[in-house]
Amino acid sequence: MAKKSFAVIGMGRFGQSVVEELINKEAEVLVIDKDPEKIAKMSKIATHAVTLDTTDVNALREVGISSIDHVVVAIGAEIQSSILTTLILKDLGVKFVTVKVQNSDHAKVVHKLGADEIIQPEQQSGKRLASKIISNNVLDYIDLNESHSFIVVNATEKVIDSTVVNLDVRNRFKINVVAIRRNGDIIIPTPDNVIAMNDQLLLIGRNTDLDKFNQWLRK
Repeated sequence: MAKKSFAVIGMGRFGQSVVEELINKEAEVLVIDKDPEKIAKMSKIATHAVTLDTTDVNALREVGISSIDHVVVAIGAEIQSSILTTLILKDLGVKFVTVKVQNSDHAKVVHKLGADEIIQPEQQSGKRLASKIISNNVLDYIDLNESHSFIVVNATEKVIDSTVVNLDVRNRFKINVVAIRRNGDIIIPTPDNVIAMNDQLLLIGRNTDLDKFNQWLRK
């Protein structure tokens, strides 16, 4: 499976935190900001970093933005730039666009323009967003503290028809299956519960261990 490619536009605190976490997870990231000082700083860690104005359609086209799988628009207080950038990204055919919004009016506009996901930083940390978008399989991600999280993942062929005891994630990955979501119902698992097609697993553990499990799950 080919790695997903990402771009993050806007290097405020939120944008930087998304980039740093994506890089920690060994993702390929294109970093974009119109401030050359911010780009100089991020170029030390990012796969690619470019200085450009994302309201310029030709500039975005030239950096190949339409070939990026997922673009995060993390532009700060410049709502007009955020809106225009979102419009251009969707017009250029970017598959998935996540937009950080400042308020409900901002959210309404970018939703109408086709934003695929809308977030407000006070509700979702950059780290949490990065951990979610790095994998198509992570449905939700909640920070419990700096080192531990709660995630929800789709059961893949790797675990379907396995019992909870045979899966043995506690010993193999040092994480716990706290519940199984099945057809809208929540099951508190016993060792003999069999994981079925379309189940969702609710897991808790150390971030590094959850990452290892999720990588194994998708192989």
